[in-house]
Amino acid sequence: MVGLLASWIDRKVTARVQWRKGPPILQPLYDIVKLMGKETIVPQGSSRLTFLLFPLFGLSAVILVSTLLWRTIISPGTTFLGDLIVVLYLLTIPSLAVIMGGFASCNPLASLGASREMKLILAYELPFILVALIPVIKAGTIQIGEILSHQANNGMVLGSFSGAIAFLVAILCMQAKLALVPFDAPEAETEIMAETYIEYSGVPLAIYKLTRAMMLFTLPMFLVVMFWGGIGPGGQVITGILKYVALLVIIVLVRNTAPRVRIDQAMRFFWGKMTVMAVVALILALIGKSAGLGWL
Repeated sequence: MVGLLASWIDRKVTARVQWRKGPPILQPLYDIVKLMGKETIVPQGSSRLTFLLFPLFGLSAVILVSTLLWRTIISPGTTFLGDLIVVLYLLTIPSLAVIMGGFASCNPLASLGASREMKLILAYELPFILVALIPVIKAGTIQIGEILSHQANNGMVLGSFSGAIAFLVAILCMQAKLALVPFDAPEAETEIMAETYIEYSGVPLAIYKLTRAMMLFTLPMFLVVMFWGGIGPGGQVITGILKYVALLVIIVLVRNTAPRVRIDQAMRFFWGKMTVMAVVALILALIGKSAGLGWL
């Protein structure tokens, strides 16, 4: 429900920027329910099993990530070793599900969108994984619960110089993971119509839309946990919610103020500037850890 609410906020703010009224607050839920009642049409010549199965893979992955994050927030001591690796792996599956579904539909426009999505993944995954190592270096563990506890005892990762650089890179990678402007080339409706979803209808399309809405909650919350101290107990919960809202505001502002970039420009941007910034942040974090300089 939080993801659907975030989706409504995104659509409402976008509409107001464009001098439109925008949808009612329950419109994202109405859309999902309406699609659930529609007929599911499988295009002729497509791979039926792949076409229908991969939307479920994407939804399952984001549900698992959300569950792991909530478990970590509620009880940091109950997480397992290496859960960060699992979360990073699971966060790639929704995009892979879009790619496989697009190719399976045997539609040239869907295949073009899937090709762009594949290139975008290759672009942003490297800097995203590099910046995810910054909290690992500072906390000395790959367990998200211990990273959260380390921030509670030693201050937020975002409060350090390397953490601030990494957080900025992570926000831009998050925008690309969500396939939002300026990195929405795989879903450029003015160029390739409904892109990878062009052949989807009924329940599979509803699952894709629900996955997108859940990612709009899960990805910002992942950054809050890794860099911003998570959601603390007691009265700190309000502060934690405000952290998520702040990231949501950034997502919406970037979406409504930045022009779309071509897929080749996005690849150069992430493989160039973002990767360099991520490596710089990584080096600074290593120096700070070895020299005992927490601010670095």
